[in-house]
Parts: sequence; C-alpha cells; structure tokens
Amino acid sequence: MRFRKETLLKRFPENPIITPEDFPFAPADVVFNPGQTTYKGKTILLVSVLSRNRPYAETYVAESSDGIHFTFHEKPAFFRDPEKKFGEYDNHPIDCRVTKIGNEYYIVRPGNSEMGCIGLMYKTNDFKSFEPVDIVALPDNRVPCIFPEKVNGSYVRLDRPYNHGASPERGHIWISKSPDLIHWGQHRFLMKGFTNWCWNKIGPTVPIKTEKGWLEIIHGVSSSCSTVSYSLGAVLLDLEDPGKIIGRMESYLMTAEEDYEQNGRCPNVVFATGAIADLEKRSLRVYYGAGDTCIGLAEGDLDEIINACLKGL
Repeated sequence: MRFRKETLLKRFPENPIITPEDFPFAPADVVFNPGQTTYKGKTILLVSVLSRNRPYAETYVAESSDGIHFTFHEKPAFFRDPEKKFGEYDNHPIDCRVTKIGNEYYIVRPGNSEMGCIGLMYKTNDFKSFEPVDIVALPDNRVPCIFPEKVNGSYVRLDRPYNHGASPERGHIWISKSPDLIHWGQHRFLMKGFTNWCWNKIGPTVPIKTEKGWLEIIHGVSSSCSTVSYSLGAVLLDLEDPGKIIGRMESYLMTAEEDYEQNGRCPNVVFATGAIADLEKRSLRVYYGAGDTCIGLAEGDLDEIINACLKGL
C-alpha cells in the first residue's frame, strides 16, 4: 500500500497536459517546464522543446483560452543563433521566467556557454516579437526572478547563484535591487534550504503580490544515496521589505509522486519557474515540469497556501 500526504497543490486529473507527442512541428523527446503568464485573457506558456533532430532546445509560445488545451505558435520565440545579440552566450534556451511590469513582459532565461550560465533578459508586449535587453546576471546564476513592480522606488529580484564543485553542491536565494532592470546591486542573502525536502538547494520563481505579502513559490532539492528529488514549496515575503520573510511552509506544496513525475529524462522532479494567481477567485495555478519530460498542471486555494506560510505548516 502506498501512503501519501495530502498537499495544498492538487494535480489536474488529466495530467500531463502537454507531452512530447503534443508538439506539432517535429518529433520531440521532451518538453521542459514552462514560463507562464496571462495575456489578453489567455494563458501563455513559454515551452522549451528538445526535438530529436536538433542539438539544442527551442522555446515556443503556447496559448490557451481554458488553461488546459494549448496551441503552439509555429515559429520559435528563442533558439540558438550565434548571429543574434547575445551570440555564443545564447545557447539551449530553457527555464524562462516571465514578469509583467506595466504593459511589458520581461523574460529572463539562462544563457549556457563555456563561460558558465548567465541570465539573459528579453522583453515583449505581444508574444510575437522579442527584443533582447541585456545580460543581467554573471555566471553561475540561471534563475533571476523579477518582482512585478517597484518596491520603495527600486526594481527587485530574487537570484539563486550556485557553486559547482562544492561538496555538496549548494544553492541559496539572494535578493537584489536595480534602478533600471539592467544594473543590479545591494545583494543580500535571503534564505537557504531548511528541511528534508530542500536541504541541498532551493530556487525562486516570479513573486506574486497578495494582500498579505509577496507569495514566493520555491523549488527544493534533496538527495539520498540513490536519487535526487525536486519538490515545490511556498514562502511569504513582506510587501514593503521583501528581504524579510514573514511566513514559510515547512512542508512541500507537492513532490514527485506520479509515474510521469518519477520517470522521465530527470526522474523524481516537479519544477516550476512561476505561477498564475487569480486574486478574485482566490486560486493559484502552477504549470510545472514533470520528470523534465512533460508538463503538468496543479491548482490550489490561494488563501490556504498563504495561511500555511503564516502558520509555518
């Protein structure tokens, strides 16, 4: 008999919602965890796809009117092109993080190269054309997540620099500020792994503003003698001082339990780069990578998750 703990994020019954077989343009081996947002009433995912006949991933826009059934744009939004602005730094586009500020959508994603993993920033206002902005993070930092508005006059973001070669490898979350989204400073340590499901390393997603604080969905990594596991958790940051943690779930929101999460290109993985909140319906949707192979959807009650952070559940 298999025992499971009830979690605050519930899987969509028809998961996974996007598999490699759903990609319409070429035979695909995997679809990675997506960037996620809404645009003109539709759910937008930035889905990175690794096709069998191409050496690098490409990222496509997928849109949906119901949040479940998605249609892919025919041309990739991001792909390896040494002639583009970021040149040799712009390889293997995955792990997009999308932040809406005003009428612009800012996308930060890793740039993988021999020099290490950096943060590349693009922007769009229509999800048809994407303007390169600049390199906004030094190696090795692949997960800058920008807050959706200024706090006390400054842009703010969360980072997870990491240290290859450490024993064991560690990854902690830091916070920093910027006057213009390009130049970042005032770096401060925010948090590290704190319990059994995230003791190796943690990483941020794009923060969500709520009445009680900035809701931050994190991923946590734990390892054992036989496997590495990725789970999702939640933290609440102060609205006026997001460098202050005012609540934190001790338990995970969800962990890899289904076959499509435990088996795949990277087994035992649930991983997200963002979430979509409906403040009127008080709901939270998380589109997540499952086993680094397909995409699942999980939903939860926004107030239950916030209260669990405040109560330390």
